[in-house]
Amino acid sequence: MKTDLSIAQSAVFSVTQLNRKVRTLLETGLPQLWVVGEISNFKRYDSGHCYFSLKDAGAQVRCVMFRNRAGLLDFQPREGLQVEARAIVTLYEARGDFQLTIEAMRPAGLGALFERFEALKKQLAGEGLFDQDNKRPLPQYPKAIGIVTSPAAAALRDVLATLARRTPNTPVILYPTPVQGLDAAPQIANAIRTASQRDEVDVLIVCRGGGSLEDLWSFNEEVVARAIAACNMPVVSGVGHETDFTICDFAADLRAPTPTAAAELVSRNRQELLNLLHHQQQRLVRAFERELHNKMLQVDQLGRRLQHPGQKLARQQAQLQLLRSRFTHRFHSQLIERQEALSRLSLRLKHQAPDLQRQQLRLAQLRAALQRAMHGQIQSQRQQIEQATLKLAPWNPQTVLARGYALVSRTDGTLVRQANEVRAGDTLNVQFADEKISVNVNQGVVEQKELPI
Repeated sequence: MKTDLSIAQSAVFSVTQLNRKVRTLLETGLPQLWVVGEISNFKRYDSGHCYFSLKDAGAQVRCVMFRNRAGLLDFQPREGLQVEARAIVTLYEARGDFQLTIEAMRPAGLGALFERFEALKKQLAGEGLFDQDNKRPLPQYPKAIGIVTSPAAAALRDVLATLARRTPNTPVILYPTPVQGLDAAPQIANAIRTASQRDEVDVLIVCRGGGSLEDLWSFNEEVVARAIAACNMPVVSGVGHETDFTICDFAADLRAPTPTAAAELVSRNRQELLNLLHHQQQRLVRAFERELHNKMLQVDQLGRRLQHPGQKLARQQAQLQLLRSRFTHRFHSQLIERQEALSRLSLRLKHQAPDLQRQQLRLAQLRAALQRAMHGQIQSQRQQIEQATLKLAPWNPQTVLARGYALVSRTDGTLVRQANEVRAGDTLNVQFADEKISVNVNQGVVEQKELPI
């Protein structure tokens, strides 16, 4: 610190540098600390940031609470409220204003209660008491609604008025209990258990009006939370105002911001139901009229198709008689036509009957002539064959081979016509007049010398 002062005495700072230096000294020299005071000039802007002052009898300090921190508050800051704030001491450089940046805030004097609240909330959440998977849906049309509250509470009058307006025909059963005081929590839990054991309502409202944290503390007790969790029917919590949160809210199947809102959540608007009923009635009437019209059309169509059995029988008999007459007439006509055709065929057959003796004689003559012709033809063909054989004998290859010649061919059947077609190592077939042999060539063509003539 002495070094900083000596630097400050020997150096010239701009205003910006000075404010930045002071802000750094404040933020690094002082840890986060709790400050108690009364809220003054509180303003929440559209951005969500809150600006106010904390004051006591001797002084005041400007404060800012940014939106991300202000959104975590579980109460509504207001003018004149005594609070405890965890703050960072800093300086707003642009104006040189000494101020506190608020990190957390709670009503003054309630620190111990808040710590108990957070500890119990953490414990029960760790046990799964607040799990969304365990939340039960509210019945759409409850046959009876139960209320756990004080008979003298203003919240009861609000709830009953809302239920009478929205669903006047639904029975409401009150399970009376004190909602404030040292012994209120066990009695609230006992009222919830009584409602669960009787099992005479479909949904249960646990409610009371707004108040301070001490006033609402009975609904932050563990015995109340466990009674709600063990209840047989869905439970709606309507404790305090919209900004008030209790352990009861987290344990219930559904939290309502106010007792009146709780009554609206468990009931259906009577006028909406009447409108829905009227709409369904109109749809049913239109559907009935449409179906009735369609059925009347079907009856008319079936009536036109319906006939007396006697009329149908008479018509069928007349049709049968007509078919009988047509059949008889056609049968006689076909019979006459067939008889006439048979007579004509008989006459034709009689005129065309063959003379068997004459035909047999003619057949014998033709057989003799055919045998003579065949014999002459065979003799002529035999003579022609003999002459052709004599002419072809000199050209018979077998005759040539018999004179000492041979026919040379390769293994694939091609003929060898010249000696220069043969190479050493070839295999040749040689056909003589009486037998075929295979030979291997050891030597190719030897040069031939032309012999003198």
